[in-house]
Amino acid sequence: MHLSGAAEAVTQAAEAIELLQSRLRTVSHIDDDIVHEAIRRARGGNDGQSAEALSVYLQGAGVVAKTDGQRQYVGAVQQNDLTVCVGPAGTGKTYLAVAMAVSLLKTEKIRSMVLVRPAVEAGEKLGYLPGDMQAKVNPYLRPLFDAMHDMMPFEQVKKYIQNDIIEVIPLAFMRGRTLNNAVIILDEAQNTTVRQMLMFLTRLGHGSKMIVTGDDTQIDLPVGRTSGVIDAIHRLGGVEGVAIVRLTEVDIVRHPLVKRVVDAYGANETWSDTEKSDEESG
Repeated sequence: MHLSGAAEAVTQAAEAIELLQSRLRTVSHIDDDIVHEAIRRARGGNDGQSAEALSVYLQGAGVVAKTDGQRQYVGAVQQNDLTVCVGPAGTGKTYLAVAMAVSLLKTEKIRSMVLVRPAVEAGEKLGYLPGDMQAKVNPYLRPLFDAMHDMMPFEQVKKYIQNDIIEVIPLAFMRGRTLNNAVIILDEAQNTTVRQMLMFLTRLGHGSKMIVTGDDTQIDLPVGRTSGVIDAIHRLGGVEGVAIVRLTEVDIVRHPLVKRVVDAYGANETWSDTEKSDEESG
C-alpha cells in the first residue's frame, strides 16, 4: 500500500490504518463508527481518553466507547471505585457498565458481577408477579441480560449465574450485604429513593467497583418522592473516589432516529406528575 499527499495528512492516514488494523484483532468487522473513530483519533481528537476495546468473552465482540462522553465514562469507571452516570436513552449507560464488568471478570480483576435494579416501573410488588423469584426479577433485569448475551455465550452466562459468579437481584435484596471483589451495577437508579440509594452505596466492599446508571428524565417514583440518583449527585459531587458523569444527546449511539426522538421530546425536560397521570389514565 502506498500513501501520497501532504506529510501531515499521510502521517494521519497511516495512523488511522494502524488503528483499524489493531481493532480487527478484537472485532469481527469494521463499521462506519469505527472508521470515524480511527480518523478522529489520528487527527488528535482523543482528548487523552482511551478508545481501546474492552475485552469480553465472545470472540470478535470487543466493546469500544464511541463518543467523548462514553470515553469519559469508561475512564471514570477505571479510575474510581464509584461512578454515577446519568443520561438519556441510547447513550450506552447500561451497556458500557456491563462491558466494563465483563472485561474485569474476564481478566480476573474481580471475582463476581452483581446486577441490581429497582422493581418499580409498573408500580407492582414482586410478590404479585407469577413464578419463582428469578422469574419475577427477569423482566426488570432484561436490559442487563441483553447486554451480557452480546458479550458472553449463553451457556457461560447460565453457568456463572448458577455458580453465583453473576448475580441478578432486585434492589430490596441487597440489604445487609457487603460485596468484595465485585462489580456492582445499579441500573435505572432514577427509580430509587434516597434511603434505598444510601443502602445500596453502603454495600461496597474491598476490591469492588460500583456503577450507578439512570435517566433523570424518566423517574417513575410516586409523587413527592425524591430520586435517589439525583440526591446522590448533589451529595457526592467532589467526594474523593466518586465520579459523576453526565451523557447527553450527542452520546446517543443507537439507531439515528433515537436521537431525533429524544430531541423532539426534549431530553432535559422533566415530565410533570400531572402529565404522567394524564398519560397513564389514557
